[in-house]
Amino acid sequence: MQTILRKVFIALLVMTASAVSAQRTVNGTVTDGRGTPLIGASVSLKHRPHTGTTTDTKGHYTLVIPAGEDPTLQVSYIGYIPRTGKPSIKTNRLDLALNEDETGLQTVVITGTRTPKLLKDAPIVTKVISADRIKKTDATHIGELLQAEIPGIEFSYAMDQQVTLNMQGFGGNSVLFLQDGERIAGETLDNIDYNRLNMDNVERIEIVKGAASSLYGSNAVGGVVNVITRDATEPWTANLNARIGAHNNQRYGGSFSFKSGKFNSLTNIQHTHADAIDLGRDGDYSTVFGSKTWNIKERLTFNATDRLNFTGRAGYYFRERDKSADTRNRYRSFSGGIKGRYSFAGGKDDIEVAYSFDQYDKSDLITSSRNDIRDYSNVQNSLRALYNHKTGRKNVLTVGGDYMRDYLMSYQFENNGSKRQYTCDAFAQADLHVTDKLSAIAGLRYDYYSEARANNLSSKLGMMYKVGNCSLRGSYSGGFRAPTLKEMYMSFDMASIFMIYGNENLKPERSHNFSLLAEYIKGRCSVTVTGYYNKVDNRITTAWNKALNGMQYVNMAPLKISGFDVNAQVKYPCGFGASASYAYTHEHIKAGEPLTSSTRPHTATARIEYDRQWKSYGFCITLSGRFLSGVTTDEYTSVSSYEETSRQRYPGYAMWKLSLAQRIAKGVNITLAADNLLNYRPSYYYNNSPSTTGTTLAAGISVDIDKIFK
Repeated sequence: MQTILRKVFIALLVMTASAVSAQRTVNGTVTDGRGTPLIGASVSLKHRPHTGTTTDTKGHYTLVIPAGEDPTLQVSYIGYIPRTGKPSIKTNRLDLALNEDETGLQTVVITGTRTPKLLKDAPIVTKVISADRIKKTDATHIGELLQAEIPGIEFSYAMDQQVTLNMQGFGGNSVLFLQDGERIAGETLDNIDYNRLNMDNVERIEIVKGAASSLYGSNAVGGVVNVITRDATEPWTANLNARIGAHNNQRYGGSFSFKSGKFNSLTNIQHTHADAIDLGRDGDYSTVFGSKTWNIKERLTFNATDRLNFTGRAGYYFRERDKSADTRNRYRSFSGGIKGRYSFAGGKDDIEVAYSFDQYDKSDLITSSRNDIRDYSNVQNSLRALYNHKTGRKNVLTVGGDYMRDYLMSYQFENNGSKRQYTCDAFAQADLHVTDKLSAIAGLRYDYYSEARANNLSSKLGMMYKVGNCSLRGSYSGGFRAPTLKEMYMSFDMASIFMIYGNENLKPERSHNFSLLAEYIKGRCSVTVTGYYNKVDNRITTAWNKALNGMQYVNMAPLKISGFDVNAQVKYPCGFGASASYAYTHEHIKAGEPLTSSTRPHTATARIEYDRQWKSYGFCITLSGRFLSGVTTDEYTSVSSYEETSRQRYPGYAMWKLSLAQRIAKGVNITLAADNLLNYRPSYYYNNSPSTTGTTLAAGISVDIDKIFK
């Protein structure tokens, strides 16, 4: 018996030794164009992106290659052009130097196609705001950032100082906001709570303008904004940051990440506080409510094997608004989810299954009694499956489907009642690399909404052709928005002035979007021109109903929105960079329809910066501005008739900001900013005028604790 056991043990040792000897260990360094080591650069197998590692403080990496592999390594780093290469067979070594991505076109994007694709190769027009740009803008939440970076976007106030969005004629219920590809629950006056989308630990933001319902379904009539969180790529990181500005505007944050073995984790906490602002002049409002927020997020990834990984996430959000001395509005969110991804042998197929949960509640705190009365709750449970099959070198076939259960309890329903519905969909998309110059994308999606009894087939077709330094893109996309539970069942007393009623017979909105883009790139300069046309049928809005003696949700005649964008940017090795963007929007509403337009026809943004970095000190000084033209619109003067209107002129304005970001020591960064340099103040505070009292100053500090000790 002992002889048999000895033979088995020896056989196991021989097999283990053979397996180990069959493995291959490669190493090397990753540097920039000047030979400086790049810390935390990602090094992975090209056909197995989840088999990889990151460079250490000296830019060095070591990677174990599975047996039988003839590896091609892919190296990437934020702000640099990715490179691939094969390690030497004799030395098992591969050293690579990465060049800066001055135009940003080497960024990998996913929103327009649901599959990773370099921005320069994406047939669907996608705007990307990078982590570096987010850091330099120093925005607290997504509204501040989008207004500073993209023309045609305006965040303003609706009634009761609730934030509302206008993106080139489309409101908040027509622009779909995603967090790492997942929908966000809750709305107020057709807009999500944008304060939930804070900018800490954001890798990038991808914006796809125009209908995207063939991939994302309802609400993606006017576009998609996807906020993508960064991954933990280094052994550990820790950051503490703070910012203080005018009106006791405070922001404190901290984040911690680690990567160890099969696990990596990213935790973020942020707290903000702002006092009430007395505007000191007449207007639709004279005081901006004070508020405070807490935002806590956790993301944990487990790489079970080189082919299978799981990502779990959880979040808590709290916001309190000081509406009056007697009442404080409270908003809470609890969110979570888990996603699993498996890559099949050969690297041509992968499957992703995800579950997500999001609950958004509203309540009113009565300060005298301390009673916290909840009167709104939106709960979404979603399940998604996605399958990708690669054919040839770059062709990808994507198929998938979603199921969502939507529950809504609201103070706007009769007797604070509740409603629920389920939605399901199936979609398919072909991403084709026809030639090195020509690529195309085509997709279909079918949606069904149970309570609205609405179904829709959305389609998309996009093509890109490259000629020398030019890229030409053209696309058609269909949009779809089902009536919401609120729009179907609302029964709300509007401050004892009139009632607002839902309509169970509403038809879904459907849109047709056409766009053309020409892009020219030479060296460090790029210019893009985009033209588009949107036609939206059965737009849902409210109109006066004489029989009900109140407002009711109805479908209106087709709405037509057209325009064009122009963008130009340049960046030189000396550190100088500049960009300018202009957007023209024309919104055509048929006379007599119960909708007026406050879309500003002309908007623009501009930025000039100078960036210099040395070994122990660096700075970046930036002058940025945004311009919004005036707009003349008709306002209804009576709720009993849509025949009585008066002309109203909303004035244009310009806002300029000067900021100085300094790296004063290893891991220590200080930002100083002066906003509204021209000291602009509205003579009358309309809901869509900026709530500024003049020039304001702010200062912030960010400390990367891990860099101090490395």
